[in-house]
Order: sequence, then C-alpha cells, then structure tokens
Amino acid sequence: MVDTVNSLATRVHELAVAILTHGPDAMVPGQDISFSPREFLGARQRMDTATAFRDVVARATALGPEGAWLAAAGHSSLGALAIARRDVNQAIFHLDAAVTGGFNDCVALHSAFIRPLHSDPRFQALYQRMRITAADLDELFWLHQEIQLTVQESQQATLDNLGRLDTGVSLLPQAPMPTREPNTLGLLISRIDLAATQTAFQQAALKMEFQRSSGNTSLSLIDDSWDYTRATRDAWHADALDSQRQRAAHARAFVERPGADTQLTRCPPLGSITYPA
Repeated sequence: MVDTVNSLATRVHELAVAILTHGPDAMVPGQDISFSPREFLGARQRMDTATAFRDVVARATALGPEGAWLAAAGHSSLGALAIARRDVNQAIFHLDAAVTGGFNDCVALHSAFIRPLHSDPRFQALYQRMRITAADLDELFWLHQEIQLTVQESQQATLDNLGRLDTGVSLLPQAPMPTREPNTLGLLISRIDLAATQTAFQQAALKMEFQRSSGNTSLSLIDDSWDYTRATRDAWHADALDSQRQRAAHARAFVERPGADTQLTRCPPLGSITYPA
C-alpha cells in the first residue's frame, strides 16, 4: 500500500484516538505496507503507540516536503508520550524536531501537561523558533476551546442519560471542523487533535448508550411493571435535548475574524497564553 498524505493523516488520527481511549500504553494494529504475504502478516501484528508514531515519522519523511507536517505530528505525539513517561530529554528532542517540521501550536504548549517544561532553556529555545499568523492563532484558540467543550459535554451527557428508560441512543454534538485554508500547515496537526478527541468521546458515549439501550430492552421484556409511559417521556426529553445541543454546537462553528493578519510572526511570549478552560 502506497503512503499518501491522506493515509498518514488518517493513521495519526487513529493513533490519537487509541491513546485517548486506552491511554499512552495502548497497543494498536500495524499499518499495512504491502500485499506480499510475509509483509502483510507482519503488518497485522500489534505495536505500542510510540513505535507506531516512529513509523509515521519515517513514512512521512519519505514523502518529502509535503509530508513534513505529518512527521511533525508524529514527533509532537512522541514528545507528549515522553512527557507522560517523565522523560524530559526525549520530550525536548521530539518537540524540537516537531517545530523543525512546522509544528506551531503555541496554545497547546501552554496546557498544564506541558507547563512543567517552561523553565527548561531548551524548551524556551524551541518555542522561540515557532511562527504563527494572527488568523491561525485565532483558530488555535477555537480548536482547543472545542477540545475542552467536547470533554465537558461528554461528562454532562453521561449525567443526563443516567436513569433513562427509553431505548434511544444519543450522539454527542460536534461543532463542524474549520474549512478555511490555513496559513501554516502546522494547524492541520491541531485539527487532527480536535477530530481525534471528538471521535474518542463519541465512541465512548455510543458504547455506554448502546449498553443502556440494550439493557432497557432486556428489562422491559422481563419486567411486567416496566414504566413505558416514563420511557416514552424520557425519549421525548432526550430528543429535545439532543436537538438543542446540536444546534448549539453548529452555532459555535469557527468564523474567521475579518482583517486577521496572515503574515508570519513570532508566537506570543512563553507564559503569556492562558489555556482555554
């Protein structure tokens, strides 16, 4: 199978979903690399996410300049995995390589997860190398705000669905992904981060919803006192709430600020950004 930008972007998304779902030690299937029997069987073997991201970096690098941002995505993820292992040297190494490839998510680098590195001179140096446009920075703030909202709405939906007697299945609302042409390809990495977060929490919500739905179906068949009136009322309430949430999500769609500067400039000074809550 020939690697393309699209296939590797899909792979990065897949790996990010695996980490969000199963943690940094998740095991993932290998990516098919050919149709020869030996290589195909080998590709089906499972690997840890660090090995998988190193594979992404190698494949993306082989694509040349058009794959540079995907190699950067792999390095930024390897940096995050190194931070999770408290391996500062490897974290700095991979983040530096990510910046070289075009990673410029200065908002992400102000999250609580990354903040302990701020005092390291090596981190300060790589941060100062990043460049962004005002228009892209606007979208970065929006992307990270949506990541936080996805988590919060998932938690709220879990509470709202407790005790429902109907068999309907509710989906988590998702704001549409921006379609503007970014000024820097590094922004595509952050879009994958949001898309992966939406996918991971959507899958988790669906799993819980299907369990609740099938459980209610089984109970209604064996419980002569099942409250069908309440089940119907719960279904109406859930449908109304789902519609309300979906309208709110679509209303949050990113709108580019008129006149936002599209010239490359330094990222805001380290420590000056408040990560979206």
